[in-house]
Amino acid sequence: MSGKGAPLVTGTVDGTGLDVVVVAGTWHETITDGLIAGAERAVTAAGASHRIVRVPGSFELPVVAKAALDAGADAVVALGVIIRGGTPHFEFVSNAATDGLTRVALDTGKPVGFGVLTLDDEAQGIARAGLEGSVEDKGFEAADAAIRTALVLRELRG
Repeated sequence: MSGKGAPLVTGTVDGTGLDVVVVAGTWHETITDGLIAGAERAVTAAGASHRIVRVPGSFELPVVAKAALDAGADAVVALGVIIRGGTPHFEFVSNAATDGLTRVALDTGKPVGFGVLTLDDEAQGIARAGLEGSVEDKGFEAADAAIRTALVLRELRG
């Protein structure tokens, strides 16, 4: 698990006034629903407003994330689940989602919380989805990172 290398984050932040859009794929419903719940916990704890937008899969996350940011959102949290199979499709979708979301953040100058799980099997997703018995809460972590980054950018821009 990656939990040993998790960033040291203490306390909640005040995200009052931030508009956060959580964009989530629809594959692997149990895992995705856990990620969404974690993201909602983080946004609610920070006091930011938010809405959930669903897309068919992880490949579609970048275009919808960009549309949300272009429409005025302060941050996006991108959530998806990609499980390795027996074909190169895993690499294509993983790379497209990662590269696309990076480009969106750089092109818009706004944060994109990266909550796209790239997994070898479903058990790894359950362990990271913030569900009862999970060892990590990647939805919460992605939303918290997006909110904290939006606040840093707000401070830098005055």
